[in-house]
Amino acid sequence: MATLSVYNMQGNKTGTIELSDSIFAAPVNEHLIKMAVVNHLAAKRQGTQKAKTRAEVSGGGRKPWRQKGTGHARQGSTRAPQWTGGGVVFAPVPRDYSFKMNRKEKQAALKSALSSKVSEDKIFVLDELNLTEVKTKKFVEVLNSFKLDKALLVVEEDNRNAVLSARNVEGVKTAYPNTINVYDILKYDSFVVTKAAVKTIEEVYA
Repeated sequence: MATLSVYNMQGNKTGTIELSDSIFAAPVNEHLIKMAVVNHLAAKRQGTQKAKTRAEVSGGGRKPWRQKGTGHARQGSTRAPQWTGGGVVFAPVPRDYSFKMNRKEKQAALKSALSSKVSEDKIFVLDELNLTEVKTKKFVEVLNSFKLDKALLVVEEDNRNAVLSARNVEGVKTAYPNTINVYDILKYDSFVVTKAAVKTIEEVYA
């Protein structure tokens, strides 16, 4: 099992924790990681762009001139794509860009991302993150004790004060164990997690 140091809110080491090899020491599958990131970004696309085809543009019902004898190329409508004010060829329509990944693929990608963070020594485990009140200044002090700038903070679901204290801190995002995703794990330099959240992660993704 992988063993990491556990720190208190002041940045002092208080002990160690053993991590599950099936989650934090899994083989890193770069292909699945890329699939998960692309899927995440694709799902975030609005897909609301729309342009009219020649069938949807108003007007152009009458043939602009007779077929032969004018010296011009034959034309059937003034709303054909080559005309000003005409329709768009292969016009974009509202669509869903997301695609399906199997549950096992998603889990393997997540485990790969977590394992890569462990191998890079970018995971920091806190014994607890107990803030008595919603105070951004106090949270920044905790962050500064680890000299972190860009971090993903994973806390237990009932730790409301920590989530609210971190929401206005630039470069920091909070998440619960059951809401973490590959994109955020890779986007943020450091992965900060409480001991309680580690246990939940191991239970949810076992």
